[in-house]
Order: sequence, then C-alpha cells, then structure tokens
Amino acid sequence: MRRSVIALFFLAVVPAARAQSTQATVFQHVRVFDGETIAANRDVLVQDGKIARVASHIRPPVHAAIVDGAGRTLLPGLIDAHTHTYPGALTTALVFGITTELEMFGDAARARAWRDEQKAGNANDRADILSSGTLVTVKGGHGTEYGAPIPVLQSPDDAQAFIDARIAEGSDYIKLVYDDGRIYGTKLPTLSADMLRAGIAAAHARKKLAIVHIGDADGARTALDAGADGLAHLFVDRYPDEAFGRVVAAHHAFVVPTLTVLKSVSGIPGAGDLADDARFGSYLSHQEMTLAKAAFPRAPGLPPLQYAAAESTVKLLQAAHVPILAGTDAGNPGTAHGLALHRELELLVHAGLSPIHALAAATSAPAEIFNLSDRGRVTTGRRADLLLVEGDPTTDITATRRIVGVWKDGVPFDREQVRRAIAAANEEANRAPKGSESGVVSDFDDGTTAVLFGSGWSTSTDVIAGGKSQTELTVVDGGALGSAKSLSIRGTISAAFNQPWAGAMFSPGPQPFQRANLSSKREIRFFTKGDGKTYRVFVFAESKGFTAFTKSFVAGPEWTEVAIPISAFGGTDGHDITAVIFSGGPDAGPFAFQIDHVRFQ
Repeated sequence: MRRSVIALFFLAVVPAARAQSTQATVFQHVRVFDGETIAANRDVLVQDGKIARVASHIRPPVHAAIVDGAGRTLLPGLIDAHTHTYPGALTTALVFGITTELEMFGDAARARAWRDEQKAGNANDRADILSSGTLVTVKGGHGTEYGAPIPVLQSPDDAQAFIDARIAEGSDYIKLVYDDGRIYGTKLPTLSADMLRAGIAAAHARKKLAIVHIGDADGARTALDAGADGLAHLFVDRYPDEAFGRVVAAHHAFVVPTLTVLKSVSGIPGAGDLADDARFGSYLSHQEMTLAKAAFPRAPGLPPLQYAAAESTVKLLQAAHVPILAGTDAGNPGTAHGLALHRELELLVHAGLSPIHALAAATSAPAEIFNLSDRGRVTTGRRADLLLVEGDPTTDITATRRIVGVWKDGVPFDREQVRRAIAAANEEANRAPKGSESGVVSDFDDGTTAVLFGSGWSTSTDVIAGGKSQTELTVVDGGALGSAKSLSIRGTISAAFNQPWAGAMFSPGPQPFQRANLSSKREIRFFTKGDGKTYRVFVFAESKGFTAFTKSFVAGPEWTEVAIPISAFGGTDGHDITAVIFSGGPDAGPFAFQIDHVRFQ
C-alpha cells in the first residue's frame, strides 16, 4: 500500500533486553485458544522459554511464577502478516501482544541485524521480524518514492539475478509490486506481466514464497495467473465477481486483506478511534497517535472507492476456504504497530469470519504458511510467545484489547515501563525546543545551513510521492540587510504529479518530522528575493495529519521581508509543527529564489 508522502520518524522506547527466562511459569485455570480450538479451565506450564505442558491440572514446580487465569484467555502471541517497520515499532507491537511481524518492504540491513539479535536471544524487548527486504519493482514504481534509492528490476531476463541478490541481502520471502497507482489518482510504472511471472518463478526456483502487492481487481487476477503464492491487499475499486474466491482457491494462494488500511485508503482512518481508547493511547507516542488517526488523502474528482467490496471479497474467500491472514500494513495512515491488528481482527469478523477463524488468521495460519513451526500455537514444545487477555475473544473478538500480560520466549514483557517512558517523552515533546527562545532558525552567515534549534534543513520533493520535481540547496554569497550569506533554492517543478513541490524543508523537532511546540510564536518571518515568480510555504502540523497547508509569496528582484501568521496554515496554533517547506511552484518549470534570516516571531 502507498505509505505517507513524508517519511515519519518515530520514538523508540526500548527496555533493556533480557535472555530467555529460566523461571518456570504456570497459568492456572485459564481458557486456552491453541491456535485452532478453545479449551476451558486448563493449566499451562512454561519452562525454559517453551510451552512444556498443557493439562487440566499441573502441579507447579518449586519457585514457579503463578499466573491466575480465571476468567481469562491465553492465546499464542499474535502475528501481523503485513507491516513496515522503523526503530521502536517492534517494541510498540509487543506492547499490544504482537510477538512476530512479517515485514513486506523495509530496510534489508536493519532487518538482518534485528534477525541476528533474535537468533542470539537478545530480542525479548520487541516483536520478532521476518522481512521481504527490498521489494521487486521498476524504475519510478511503487517503492521508489520514499527518498532512498533501491535496486529495480529491468527486464524478465534479469529476474533470477535480481531475486538472488535480494535473498543474499537476507530476504525471507519475496514481495513484488503489480500496481500502477490508478486507484490513487496517479500513474506509476509497474512490473509488466512478463516481469511479474519471471520474478515469481525466480522466487520459486529458490524455494521462496512470492507475495504480490496489488492495487485493483484486475491486478489481483493477473498476479494469481502469474503464480503468486499470496496477495498483499484486497481491492476497493469494484466488487469481485462471484468466482473470485474459487479462482484464488484453485491457485492455492493465500490472501492478506489488510482491511484496516483499505478503510484508510477509502478515507476512514482504520484504527483511529482505538488510539483514543485509554487502554491503548497511553502506549502510543504523539507521532503514532497522529498516524493512527490519519487517512490517505484523495484528490477531488476521483471516483469513490468501495471499502464494502473488500468485505464482500473476504466472504467469497472464506466460503472457498482460502487461507486468510491478518495483516495491517502498519506504518501507513490509519494504522499503528500493534494497535491496528486488534482493529483488523474486528474487521475480519465483521466481514464474515468467526472470531476463532479471525484469531487463527493472526496465529496458526501465518505460522503455517510462513513455516514458523516454533510459534503460532499453544502446544507442547512451541515457543512461549503468549498473550493473556480478560474475557473470551472466541465469542467477543474485542476481548483481545483487554490485555493482562504479554510473554516473549517465556519472559514477561514490562508494558508499564514502556507506558512510563512514552509519557515522559510526550511530556518533553510538549515543551518548546531548546534554542527556540529567540525564534531564529538560520541566517546562513557561517556558510552552512546550521540551525539554532530543530534538526536542520534538508531537500524535500514530490519524488517520494511519485512525482519528478527536483531541487538543490546552496549557501551563496549575499544576504538580506547586507549580511554575508543566504540560502539559494533552485530546481524544476514537474507537472507529472498533481500536487508538485520541491524546495528546502526545516524540521523544528529533534528529528525530521517530529513535532515541536512553537505555540509561543505568532508568525513565520523570512527575507526573500528571486526571479519574480510566486512560490509557497508549506506547514505541516501533527494535529492536521498529513495535509500540508500553504501560503504564497513572491520572490522579487530585491530582498523583501515576508511575514505569515502561523494561524494562516489551517488554523494551527503552532503547538505541534513538524515541518516547514519553502517550495518552488505552483507553476511547472524551473525556479530560483533565495531566503535569509528565517525565524519564528
């Protein structure tokens, strides 16, 4: 799924890692969902990080920890079958009982390092990860828009070498993109059908699963015909034909519907209201709260999307006995790691799955399909990755939200330590940034883009959202008010994107796109000169989601001071500004202007 148009950086709150627990634990008189069935009044013995025994009565070993399970249900740790990670995300996931995430595109080197720590037993402070690493796409296609260069497939003949390179990087399975962006109102290059078939065949030649990201109903059929093992996402462009479920079953494929993010794509924040639930919200950073409450922006005039079509498709898949896996596409608007899987379970039930089938979709089903034979079930010999909840989620799926405790490798996870750390970090984020007292950002007179507060200047263009605009920043001689230097912003605005931008971005928070409280200031002031064209200031505020508010200014031949009220940007009061961009455009073509003495006043 297309992620946010600006890369977000999230708070990493990580307790100290601990080795596998050697203390025995006994869950007494607990209802057990073993991954497939439910059994009442059972005892479960955990020893050396594994489930040692499940029985109607177990005499606790000496010094065993006793957990009262009366009125509670013990489940396998949940598995989210579609995510995109960042530092801190896997800890947030574990807070909510997700003990394993299957990443469907991310930093291959980071995922490899995390997996090495998992193998060494040094990851009890976060969910485990398996990852596709770099996805299979083409130049300019989905996956290339996030700013960091990635390798792309050139032709069907290159497919085996390309897949082999991904496996050498550590890909646990292969993710391919077959999506031209049409349902989002844009046009993206994508794999040809021949390239798709070749990529899937190359993955199968190395005994790797091939999962295909699709954007519409036609793409789903093409991916199945090409041999996809699984579909990442369902479609909301139209309702399925009655044979669709049988077609998927005939191809022996599985599906990860990602209903939560499809709601968000359709304009409704998928997990947004859960972020306001006191049981969840206190475990989320400001950034994660904002992400959960956002939806994908949609340009005016585009045909409406039909979320109900995805629910209809789930019913057809269920009737045809197609394996359905619970995945959220966490990292996208309308989601948050961990939190969103509880909404996904609810949406799967609403779409027609029984609560037991929905729970299996988040436990035993992904474990079986992705060959995770050590987890996904509460049975003897499996890892003691466990979630204990109040009530019975096999009759009320929302009971998964009443979390009593989480265990990873038999180690109880300290959820309260995370909550306290997040509360402290959120409190710190509400303070004005250090160094912002004067409001001065930069005068560039030292010949650099140094700032007095915030995390600095960087280029920002619509390339990360599929556009083709370009820019470069240079500190040049000659500034406003007779000063020595100023910042030159030059480039080209391309009409290839419907809301193009390119320019200089200032991040006032401690990290790019992290909120900063500038509510004591009333205006953004700066001097400008240039080629006489009209340009724009963009302001992003966390409470405004992913919508940038803009005001125009003219960069004439002489230095002129510009003052814009902060409230002019969507009515924000400045308490949660995440970025300010000085951009070329709105007209397509080359641009050139300078700015100097940038400050908040």
